[in-house]
Amino acid sequence: MKKNIKRTDKKSPDLKKPKTWLEALNCAIEGIIYAFKTQRHVRYHFAIALGALLLTLFFRLTAVEFVLFAMAVIILLFAEMVNTAIEETVNLVEERHHITAKNAKDVSAGAVLIASVILAIMVYFIFFKYIDEPLANAFGGVRQYAGHLAVISLLVVLISVVATKAKLGKGLPLHGGMPSGHAAVAFSLWTAVSLITMEPIIIVLTFAMALMVCQSRLLGGIHTKLEVFLGAILGSALTLLIYKIFSTTVK
Repeated sequence: MKKNIKRTDKKSPDLKKPKTWLEALNCAIEGIIYAFKTQRHVRYHFAIALGALLLTLFFRLTAVEFVLFAMAVIILLFAEMVNTAIEETVNLVEERHHITAKNAKDVSAGAVLIASVILAIMVYFIFFKYIDEPLANAFGGVRQYAGHLAVISLLVVLISVVATKAKLGKGLPLHGGMPSGHAAVAFSLWTAVSLITMEPIIIVLTFAMALMVCQSRLLGGIHTKLEVFLGAILGSALTLLIYKIFSTTVK
């Protein structure tokens, strides 16, 4: 649930109801601008939507694919805007931490989550076919050495984590400090499984498990977001590098 927006005690000027379609259009645009300026998640989603729409030009989607993808993006942005409107209304009616107010905000946030899932499914069905073949060509030759490479990658990641923590002098090998060892291991395994199987469902499921490992470190107060993020990057990058180097040598 998002934090309540602070409001001053100053009285708002008298607002007039728009009388023409142009005035109504201006109000709608002002609403979008207000949400963009005050809501961090709205800015994130607008940025993601912009980047995703630019990708459609790179992959040269068909007209049907573009329309479906654009609709999914619009649904997500619409849900985020409605979520912001509901939060503003709840804040106006009830500023205290009331369970009913919390439920209203949680339900509206849940609508955004559902819209995000719809967009993720659409991205999967539209874009994966464009990256499946290049990935198979780049890493297809390593499958017969999959287990061996996975073990080597995991050991390299663990050694790198220990060395980094020893250099910084903070935390134990897999407890606290920079970077997160659990995040590094989880994302190393996710990267290895992804490159070995090339199966979208398995990739998504193992990615979700890696995220849950990272979330558990944050909830436990063991690591900061930066430590978890850098651990995930370290695990994925080293594993990807090892697989890439080996796939180049076997060709």
